[in-house]
Amino acid sequence: MFNLFSKKPPANPHVKQDDPQTFRVRVRTRPHAEVVEFRFTKGAHIGIDDDGTYLFRKPVVSPQHFDRGELLVRFDRHYRVTATEGENVDFIPVSDWE
Repeated sequence: MFNLFSKKPPANPHVKQDDPQTFRVRVRTRPHAEVVEFRFTKGAHIGIDDDGTYLFRKPVVSPQHFDRGELLVRFDRHYRVTATEGENVDFIPVSDWE
């Protein structure tokens, strides 16, 4: 009736939401396995896509070996993560951060 018992979609295992405005993601570069963390916000870093959804696209450069890659996090219109994609990087699950 009012969707009181509807299941909430599971959160993405690679993106952590710190508060309603802030997200974090960690990636590991493929050549040298360096870990790089990104913190991004709705207002400053997330842009709108052509179809009305949102995305965060960022080039990755590791600090020690200068490995290069790119990460992409896609959101729906309610800022729920729908997909994570990476070029030359692997996403680290939030459960492995600590």
